[in-house]
Amino acid sequence: MGLKLSPRDGRAERAAVAALVAQIPRFLRLLYRLLRDARVSRLDKALLLGVAAYVVMPLDLLPDVFGFLGLVDDLYFMALALERLLVRSGREVLLEHWEGDPETLDRLVLGLEEVGSFVPAPVRSVLRGRVRED
Repeated sequence: MGLKLSPRDGRAERAAVAALVAQIPRFLRLLYRLLRDARVSRLDKALLLGVAAYVVMPLDLLPDVFGFLGLVDDLYFMALALERLLVRSGREVLLEHWEGDPETLDRLVLGLEEVGSFVPAPVRSVLRGRVRED
C-alpha cells in the first residue's frame, strides 16, 4: 500500500519546492564565486565544468530519447559534481560566498544527495566512487 497524502501535505511540498527554487539565483552566484575562489580545488572546479559540458553534449550514457531515464545520468552527474564542489570547499568558504540564510544553504547541499534517490543503489555506488576519487 502506498502512502496517502492529504491535500495539505501536497501544498506543503509545493511550498518547500517553491522556496528552494527561489534560491536558484543565490545558488548560481555562489557557484560563480566558488569557481573564482583560489581556495577551492582546481580539480573540483574542472570536474563541475566537465560535467556541465557532458550535460550539454548530444552524446550520453543514456540518450535523452529515453525520456525521464535519459535525463537521469545528466541530473545525477551534475548533482554529484555540485555536491563534491560544495562539500570540499568547506563551510567557511561557502558561508563567505552565500548571501542567504545558512540553514537554507544546508538544505540545498543536503538536497543534492537526494537527487540520486531514483538511481539504483549499485549504479549510484559506482558513479559516486568515480566522482569522489581524488
